Amino acid sequence: MGPAILLLLVGFVILVKGADFLVNGASSIAKKFNVSNLAIGLTVVAFGTSMPEMVVNVISGVSGKSDAAFGNVIGSNNFNLLLILGLSGMIYPLVVQRKTISYEVPMSLFAALVLYLLVNDFRLWGTEPNILSRLDASILIGFFCLFLFYIYRTMKQASDYEETTEIKIYSNWKSVGFFVLGLIMLVGGGKLVVDNAVLMAQHFGLSEKLIGLTILAAGTSLPELATSAVAAYRKNTDIAIGNVVGSNIFNIFLILGVTGLINPVKFNTALNFDIYVLTAATVLLMIFMFTLNTRKLDRWEAVILFVGYIVYTVYLIGLE
Repeated sequence: MGPAILLLLVGFVILVKGADFLVNGASSIAKKFNVSNLAIGLTVVAFGTSMPEMVVNVISGVSGKSDAAFGNVIGSNNFNLLLILGLSGMIYPLVVQRKTISYEVPMSLFAALVLYLLVNDFRLWGTEPNILSRLDASILIGFFCLFLFYIYRTMKQASDYEETTEIKIYSNWKSVGFFVLGLIMLVGGGKLVVDNAVLMAQHFGLSEKLIGLTILAAGTSLPELATSAVAAYRKNTDIAIGNVVGSNIFNIFLILGVTGLINPVKFNTALNFDIYVLTAATVLLMIFMFTLNTRKLDRWEAVILFVGYIVYTVYLIGLE
């Protein structure tokens, strides 16, 4: 079992590093064609940071590991909201922009509700099996396009975006090399992660669902954890909380959307509990924005989120 654990960790490292190479190479290529920093930030950088989750999900979905595919996204979102915001808020209280409270957190809640409705067709209306069909996936992609338009309008209003975003420009060969190497590392790392996570599940008698909700979710959320924790330490709290909320919306609308378009994915209704946790955590975050210090996640509130994740994880393990 030791080699499987080692290969899993190596796979996560390759995934994260591959995403970096892909973003650097693609950003450099785009800049050579005079693409604006704003457009690069909206597309290459935003998509690049979601590539670990994307690759793991697509490989899981195509391989028929539907519990791992759904568990990865739902688990990542719970990890983001409860653990990452909890840790970041304990490092330094997070002040939140008004637009994040008014638009982005409600969008995150809306995404969770839409996902619940789409994958529970049979339970709710008895129309078809619980499956994320290509039609359902198209609806998710449609909402993602609307969210992308919202980000575009928001960034256009930020006059300092162009100046504060630095994009390195490499030679043509180096740019293409980074891009190709990044793609290869993402695919290879993703395969290592999925295959060895399933091996671990089989060896320890754990369900594919639990592996997706915990190990895959935590591993693919490492970039968000690093970004938010460092941002909180540097007291750049807008980045810390915006990174998490934006990632949660990306995960549901984009990653599950693309996964379902490539191959319809069967939904295990046992994962509804985890969607309930995600919905409750998002509502709790909204409530925290109006308690004591308005538009601020205080340390005691962050502790509640962190403890909530510990309790949730212990409960999941106890079910096995």
